[in-house]
Amino acid sequence: MARGKVKTGYVCSDCGAVYPKWQGHCTACDAWNTVAEVRLAEKGGRHDGFAGANSTVTLLSQTPCDEEVRFSSGSEEFDRVLGGGFVPGSVLLMGGDPGAGKSTILLQTVCHAATQRPVLYVTGEESLQQVAGRARRLALPTENVKMLAECSVERVLDILGAERPEVVVIDSIQTMYLSTLDSAPGGVAQVRECAAALTRFAKVNGVVLILVGHVTKDQSLAGPMTLSHMVDTQIMLSSTEDARYRLMRTVKNRFGAVNELGVFAMTERGMREVKNPSAIFLSRTEGEVPGSLISVLWEGTRPLLVEIQALVVGAQFGSPRRLGIGLDGNRIAMILAVLAKHGGLVLADQDVFVNVVGGIRVVETSADLAVALSVASSLRNAALPQDLLVFGEVGLSGEVRPVSNGEARLKEAAKHGFTRAVVPKGNLPRQGVPGLELVGVANLGEALEAI
Repeated sequence: MARGKVKTGYVCSDCGAVYPKWQGHCTACDAWNTVAEVRLAEKGGRHDGFAGANSTVTLLSQTPCDEEVRFSSGSEEFDRVLGGGFVPGSVLLMGGDPGAGKSTILLQTVCHAATQRPVLYVTGEESLQQVAGRARRLALPTENVKMLAECSVERVLDILGAERPEVVVIDSIQTMYLSTLDSAPGGVAQVRECAAALTRFAKVNGVVLILVGHVTKDQSLAGPMTLSHMVDTQIMLSSTEDARYRLMRTVKNRFGAVNELGVFAMTERGMREVKNPSAIFLSRTEGEVPGSLISVLWEGTRPLLVEIQALVVGAQFGSPRRLGIGLDGNRIAMILAVLAKHGGLVLADQDVFVNVVGGIRVVETSADLAVALSVASSLRNAALPQDLLVFGEVGLSGEVRPVSNGEARLKEAAKHGFTRAVVPKGNLPRQGVPGLELVGVANLGEALEAI
């Protein structure tokens, strides 16, 4: 049957805005060079969804809700990030810098899964000999692992239909292409349509599909934004500053908690999970130094102890600088303003530098009080005890607000040998915490007096 003329449009890869013709500037999101030509779905064609032509309307109250049946990835840290393991029929997207270890940890996962169920590892970037060489260096069991070096999605789907695997890895989605599209692999249209075709197959056949994605210079996922919307789980893999550890964090998860953190160590035998991640972020100097404090964050479903460092020095170039590594710069500016207003500290002529040790990115407000007290410690050149723990949110009026999971944070600190904690009064447990002296504060002034 003759094919009609293919309809095309111009879509912004950042916000999804559609334009009748190409233009360099997207007026919807104010981005440049993000509008690209894409092929529009044909009416009645293969883009009508994966539910089938005989879909019917069903009452939500009468829809069966089966309990999720998960299976392990072979790593407790990976399972934690996933929310308990892989869910059949789910689509996972893993992104990260080159060399972060995406292919390594997925090869380990596939080799573990192959001992219990059929798997297929599709590589579009490396040859089969390269993958086999890596597996041999890592001493992985490869007897039941099926491999495929292919970039054509049509060919991949044909082989998937014949092999019927339960776990499929596509490394990477940017190398895949559909012959019906004129654009090159990695383009907006190719990435979107290839991911859509593979996702439909996974949903219909109950296959765990893992897509590897590239990242741009600003650490965002390369490709159209619709790629993130298609998948069930999106994971970003990054390395710490010393490149010894890898941090795996969920950006999106329909089957578990978001912002769950998994910590791995890169070794000669591949990625090894870190059972106690707090220990690697608490490697402090032997003596007490000004501007150093320990706070406890809540990452997904567990507490994580991190060191907050602050350095306050006289402004060298007239205009004072405020620099934060691992913290939002606007949050630091707000805390410094509260310190000046309600703490009586003169910081207008001081450069302030704040750092979260270990490469951790703080995304919650529980570290506010630790930042404020570490800045005060550095300004006064007064060292704080190493067994002191501080957490709490600081408000604009100087109040110290409670944070979630306060008792669990305190128990984690007690397990690591901390003996004193300055926390919001709203987080003081009724029964106390054995071995931990608790000091409850209601505002910033009380916190400064407590230390």
